[in-house]
Amino acid sequence: MTVKTKKLRTRRHTVVLSRSAGGDFGITIFLIILGVIMFLPLYYVVIQSFKPLDELFYYPPKFYVINPTWDNFTSLFTLMSESWVPFSRYIFNTVFITFCGTLGNLVLSSLCAYALSKIPFPGRKFFFQLVEKSLMIGSTVGSIITFIIISWLGLMDNYLAIILPAWSSTLGLYLMKNFMDSNVTTSILESARLDGAGEFRTFWSIAMPMVKPAWLTLIIYSFQGLWNSGASIFIHSEELKTLNYAITQILSAGIVRSGAQAASGVIMMAVPIIVFVVSQSKIIETMGTSGMKD
Repeated sequence: MTVKTKKLRTRRHTVVLSRSAGGDFGITIFLIILGVIMFLPLYYVVIQSFKPLDELFYYPPKFYVINPTWDNFTSLFTLMSESWVPFSRYIFNTVFITFCGTLGNLVLSSLCAYALSKIPFPGRKFFFQLVEKSLMIGSTVGSIITFIIISWLGLMDNYLAIILPAWSSTLGLYLMKNFMDSNVTTSILESARLDGAGEFRTFWSIAMPMVKPAWLTLIIYSFQGLWNSGASIFIHSEELKTLNYAITQILSAGIVRSGAQAASGVIMMAVPIIVFVVSQSKIIETMGTSGMKD
């Protein structure tokens, strides 16, 4: 009695078990459609920035420009130059806050995640449960406590009033801890310790490279949140305000500045998108090579 076996397709000498050619084609078409849908909002924002004022209020809105113009960007930069605080100061504030907040969040989240994941100590499960529960509390609720703490520390009207809360973000800790649990094996850490590596050397040279996708994702998340931070209840001095706040103030004159507002949207989202695109390739590459087995 002969048993018929299904012939398996191969792709570059790799056996493909569960897909047909039609299935691959269908998945490809679906992903293309999904990609176009996700790209449309970005495309629309860019298109809006090149529309003259009368085209901005067409209804229904058009996904193309009839008379493209650079006047929106020219108007925006003219308004920026008329600000009584040098516009370079707003840019410096935003870059400084974003850099320090992102770096501190990454360092503290990684160190705490390593301790909770790989160093046994009494109460570590309880502390991690507190971190998980904190993710259920909205930022609006937490802002009241944050305001009280910042005021008590005397950090009002200070860069640290924005930077310190960014350092204490529990989402980064949760992400790093879970990734270390699944990707950093205990055996390789023990091998490093047997070879004479200290705990910090083990963390920095062994654990961190193995969780590169996690901390790259954390950098993107933290960077985008801080870069887009607007007027803060902690900052009162105009010299300490961020770029997002400055643009919001400039464009608060009403409909007449709608074109400049459209141009500002492109400028504000350009930097986070560039950071994401640059980091995305590294995340995908590391995701495919960072898994290890005992």
